[in-house]
Amino acid sequence: MNARSTVLSSAQDQFCLLPNGIQLCYRQYGEVDRPTVLLVAGLALQLTFWPRLLIEGLIEQGYRVVVFDNRDVGRSSVGVTRPPGRLDKLLRRADPAAYDLNDMADDARGLLDHLEIGSCHVLGMSMGGMIAQTLAARHPTRVRSLTSIFSSTGARRAGQPAMSTMLKLARKPAQTREDAVTHHLELMRHIGPSAYTMDEHVERDYIADAWLRGAAEKTHEGVSRQMGAIIKSGNRTLALARIHAPTLVIHGDKDPLVAPSGGRATAKAIPGARLVTINGMGHYLADGMIPHLLDLFSGHARRSETC
Repeated sequence: MNARSTVLSSAQDQFCLLPNGIQLCYRQYGEVDRPTVLLVAGLALQLTFWPRLLIEGLIEQGYRVVVFDNRDVGRSSVGVTRPPGRLDKLLRRADPAAYDLNDMADDARGLLDHLEIGSCHVLGMSMGGMIAQTLAARHPTRVRSLTSIFSSTGARRAGQPAMSTMLKLARKPAQTREDAVTHHLELMRHIGPSAYTMDEHVERDYIADAWLRGAAEKTHEGVSRQMGAIIKSGNRTLALARIHAPTLVIHGDKDPLVAPSGGRATAKAIPGARLVTINGMGHYLADGMIPHLLDLFSGHARRSETC
């Protein structure tokens, strides 16, 4: 059992049925009477993806940590609409019946309601950053502070992936567990750390477990629906201007999935947001950068309590 799975196995999957009919799978760590940090994962990623060092560090700082599977991944509800095809995604065509980031943010709000958490610190990465931004814009009283990591605004000219990354994302979906491991490692090597080391054993174990924990060979359908949610939500720049929560935007200067312009656009759109660019960081939370990330978050959270 690897370092990440060791700490995650200390908490059990729990479930809540939201009023909208969506069932979310979640786990929580730390003392329930402590301030809460809600971690919102990115595209295709399950709650088991969060690094051990990040969760342990937040607990040591005195926080309760809540993680969850977004709809269409892991053990949360699977969508019922047709997943968008390659041409739909290329032309950015959205199904009117499909969900969007507003719906996913409302899922997160519903989880807070279920756990009787009035307000909390919210940290999201990539698509999870978009969901966290949307939660702060739609439900401002629920977000004490917002931390958006390698995310963007949905604007066409901000945060677009490199062509090399787009080609990797467009390949044929995995049909076996072995294919899923191979595809995940290839993608993480491409988008992940530049100046930081990635533990491939951790990533191999994560995706092998995620295949069994999730929808296996149908995983790509849920991922496509999540991508459709991003497309359907469009440019959220005007909505981000409504955010009042103290906001920290973190981005790497070597990110080939969400270009650094996405972080700059996010910080520009949110009033008073602080942008921190980490040199040598790609689209991955490598263990080597977790201490710096924890320092940034703790300082941000402390300042937010005085606002």
